[in-house]
Amino acid sequence: MSDTRRPAFVRRDRLAREAEEERLAPAATRSKDSRGRSRPEEPDQFRTAFERDRDRILHSKAFRRLKHKTQVFINPDGDHFLTRLTHTLQVTQISRALAAALSLNETLAEAIALGHDVGHSPFGHTGEAALSPYVKGGEWHHAAQSVRVYEVLEDLNLTWEVRDGIRAHSWKVDPPPATPEGMTVRYGDRIAYLTHDALDALRAGVLERDDFPAAALERFGPPGRQWIEEMINAVIDNSLETGELAMDPPTLAVMNELRDFMFARVYLSGEQQRRNDTAVALIRRLMDYHLEHRDQLPDSYRDSDADFTTQVVDYVAGMTDRFAEREHDRLFGA
Repeated sequence: MSDTRRPAFVRRDRLAREAEEERLAPAATRSKDSRGRSRPEEPDQFRTAFERDRDRILHSKAFRRLKHKTQVFINPDGDHFLTRLTHTLQVTQISRALAAALSLNETLAEAIALGHDVGHSPFGHTGEAALSPYVKGGEWHHAAQSVRVYEVLEDLNLTWEVRDGIRAHSWKVDPPPATPEGMTVRYGDRIAYLTHDALDALRAGVLERDDFPAAALERFGPPGRQWIEEMINAVIDNSLETGELAMDPPTLAVMNELRDFMFARVYLSGEQQRRNDTAVALIRRLMDYHLEHRDQLPDSYRDSDADFTTQVVDYVAGMTDRFAEREHDRLFGA
């Protein structure tokens, strides 16, 4: 008598996974329809193109360094403040939640989210102000540096869609992402940093619960997981209704008011600004020193085809907070 039991395992290769993507929403991005890579590659036996990109990003050196880069509070006391890595993981979760609810390509959203902040300098957004005087046009931006990391400094040959999503994850960047999955990361990034930076500000004693705008407390509830749920659901509900991935305008207005409040009371507050000024001065001292001492710039992680100032910017921007502080103390004394 033959054994008709179902086998314990079923092969699920790349072709099977690509076929499964056909069941996604019409607006979703299919991996087989990718615009491709800068250098053609043979397809993987099991993984889709976007799955390969996700794995390459996870194993990259730039991704590993995120655990020692600041989110908002520089050298905070306590173990529960966000780092750039924990922020990235939270953006990834929110972006995947949005993609799953809207039947988009979750893996593409995940790959973009995991790579979106690898170009950040030490000490959070402070580094953008510190490095901007050294670049053409006078504005250095972490999103462009994230793309540069994966195109030049640690060339992963990522697909066009992942690079485009990383390029345009910031709301300051125009044009916006070309894929709806990229838009999930735009919203995921803002939802993540507003909600968790608010909790960090409460934990640090910078804010009290009643300090937050009344409109935000009324629309989203108390700071914490409810904020995340309300903001995610606002994007999902409006996107299903309108056919465009976006938050409904009234809720977006409240979120923008909350963002303005966070800038005024947290990101640019008096005490935080003093810390920011210290960090800017530290980064610029490192920049100026290496510009004056060409022989001190390490050969590793270096684009020898770029002009020397760009090479120094790449080097300093790639530092973790603790490495930047150690180098500063070594060169200038503690």
